[in-house]
Amino acid sequence: MGQQQTLPNGVQIHNTLESSSPNPDETEQGGYELLAQSGEDGTYNLSVLVNGVHCAACIQKIESTIAKNKDVQNVRLNFTTRRLAIQWSGEKDQANIFVKSIENLGYKVQPFNADLVNEESKEQEKFLLMSLGVAGFALGNIMLLSVGVWSSSGEEMGYATREFFHWISALIAIPTILYSGRPFFNSALGALKNGHTNMDVPISIALILACSMSLHETIYGAEHVYFDSAVMLTFFLLIGRYLDLRARGKARESANDLLSTLSGFANVVDEDGRLQRILIRDLKEGMNIRVAMGETFPIDGEIISGQSEVDTSLVTGETIPRVIETGAQIYAGTLNLSAPVVVRVAKAAEDSLLADIVRLMEKAGQSQAKYVRIADKAAQLYTPVVHIAAAIAFIFWWGVMGIAWQEALMIAITVLIITCPCALGLAVPVVQVLASARLTKSGILVKSGDALERLASIDTIMFDKTGTLTHGKPSLINQEHELNSFKLAASLASYSHHPLSKALYKAYGDNEIVELSDVEEHSGEGLSARYNHELIRLGSRQWCGDKNYETSDSYMEIWFQHGDKKAVRFTFEDSPRQDAEMTIKHFHDDGIKTLMATGDLSQPAKAVASQCGIKEYYAEQKPDDKFNRLQELKEQKHNVLMVGDGLNDAPVLAGADISMAPGSALDMAQNAADIIFMGDQLAPVYRSWKTAKASQSLVKENFALAAIYNMIAVPLAFMGYVTPLVAALAMSGSSIIVIANSFRLRFAK
Repeated sequence: MGQQQTLPNGVQIHNTLESSSPNPDETEQGGYELLAQSGEDGTYNLSVLVNGVHCAACIQKIESTIAKNKDVQNVRLNFTTRRLAIQWSGEKDQANIFVKSIENLGYKVQPFNADLVNEESKEQEKFLLMSLGVAGFALGNIMLLSVGVWSSSGEEMGYATREFFHWISALIAIPTILYSGRPFFNSALGALKNGHTNMDVPISIALILACSMSLHETIYGAEHVYFDSAVMLTFFLLIGRYLDLRARGKARESANDLLSTLSGFANVVDEDGRLQRILIRDLKEGMNIRVAMGETFPIDGEIISGQSEVDTSLVTGETIPRVIETGAQIYAGTLNLSAPVVVRVAKAAEDSLLADIVRLMEKAGQSQAKYVRIADKAAQLYTPVVHIAAAIAFIFWWGVMGIAWQEALMIAITVLIITCPCALGLAVPVVQVLASARLTKSGILVKSGDALERLASIDTIMFDKTGTLTHGKPSLINQEHELNSFKLAASLASYSHHPLSKALYKAYGDNEIVELSDVEEHSGEGLSARYNHELIRLGSRQWCGDKNYETSDSYMEIWFQHGDKKAVRFTFEDSPRQDAEMTIKHFHDDGIKTLMATGDLSQPAKAVASQCGIKEYYAEQKPDDKFNRLQELKEQKHNVLMVGDGLNDAPVLAGADISMAPGSALDMAQNAADIIFMGDQLAPVYRSWKTAKASQSLVKENFALAAIYNMIAVPLAFMGYVTPLVAALAMSGSSIIVIANSFRLRFAK
């Protein structure tokens, strides 16, 4: 059976979705401690869904209420998904206290369920469209009557006719306001019941006052009737509310598109080779699944059979298909293009890279940037300021200037309407979500909401070398060897996991290798084996017979010796990423200083720095050396971006103003970084910076638009130059302009 529930905005939804969360009946009386998760640092984390949130003032009120608890370390309400994340120390059952305090504010709290969010959003959209349709239909009919009243005087039309038109307008307007105004009335009533206010309180007061005054005037046959303005006000407020809902829905689409890959069915290959169709969510580590041509890989895993081409654009942002074969690693979200393959599950859907991407997107929305905090503080002041301003306007015009109370009341109503902080509240989060979504589509994952704000302010970039500027995968560069030596060296290299041995074996390709005996590994030296009863060795220069050991030139090397023959040298190079030089040039052209700090020897470091166009480089740097280098730059008032991938980079990544790591980086480096980029190119670093610059420009523009609107609109309303109708248009228009301006980010270069 489905369960019916009413949201604070008046929407009734029928919930028939299954959830692994605790039973709602249990959580009504408590039980939210069952949802709390323990952190590694002894804290607890709770994520719940809060219904009825539709502005910055709502967010600020909820967050500030929770933050009053001394045990709370972090609290953030995601404007897009309505997901509230709380982190606290102390007792686990405090989760119930937090939930109760939110419900006391007039909001409904539920265990978070992404499917439920989407279902409720659809119900809300349907409800708002119905309300909007009724208001629009009523407005059209009332305007037909109003035009007749406006176009002639009482003497010309006849007072009885005018009064008749007013009564017809009342019969249309009052039911319309009661029906279409429910999103505002229910929200305001819920807040007032719990001793609080929100932005819908002044809107509701304005609608009630306009209708009440118009009804009073109609009963007494007076001329100050504004039913048309009240209905039109409702109509345009609903347009703004609907567009806001659509904008938030659009922002959720990126995460939903990714999550859709993790749903559906998969074909599991059993021990007898037969296919069994099961739900993707039921896949477990170690299972083998068959992915047909045209299907999307639902899990992270390793190819164990078959060869194909795949499209990794969803995960890495790269549009060029790549070839995969047995042993290749594959990630959820990758599209199989040319042939069926069998994959062994390494990580189930909920633990896959794609699921991590979605979680990172959610985490980015939870973080709070400086500009968000500014907007929140402004929204916090909104309710008391707007009521005081409206009261002052009424007293001034009626008590001081001596105009009719009806006209003074309309000016006060106009002030109530026009000062809505929606534009200010939307100035930051819309840009923030759009920027994160744009980067995600390019394979760039933003882990914190203020990361782009910090990235936009950098003037210096410190790069690691291996795995960052370079691929971190050495390749053989001197292949002009006697074939037998190459074959024997590759055969022996196949027994080793050393990066240079693996590179040598890979360079040999699919050619036939020979069978060796007595293979042994000698720690710190290399491998030895016997071939036709002769000793062969692969390893360091000294190990393989060259007694005049000294440091070689800038290349990495491995040596091979066959019996008493002269040792053969194989040289390798970890080449820079294909676009590294161009990316560095772009930064230089834009006035950004670059430098490289690496633990490698001086010669290899110099070679890579030269190839990439980096003039300032530091070699043989230990982790503390890199960190000290970073501190020197910060003491010189530089804002530093650190890009690195290794364990030795983690302290610098954590200490930099902003940090990035490639998707191939160690887990510790990824955890320390603010942004992670996928793929084999360095261009995502530059793309992230350009997007950050564009997004911060738009944030400032949005603040400017909101400020200009208030500086112009509020004085005009106070002076009586604005009608409630124009106020409604201006308020909705300001929000729409801010949202539209934010969407310019899609076209930014």
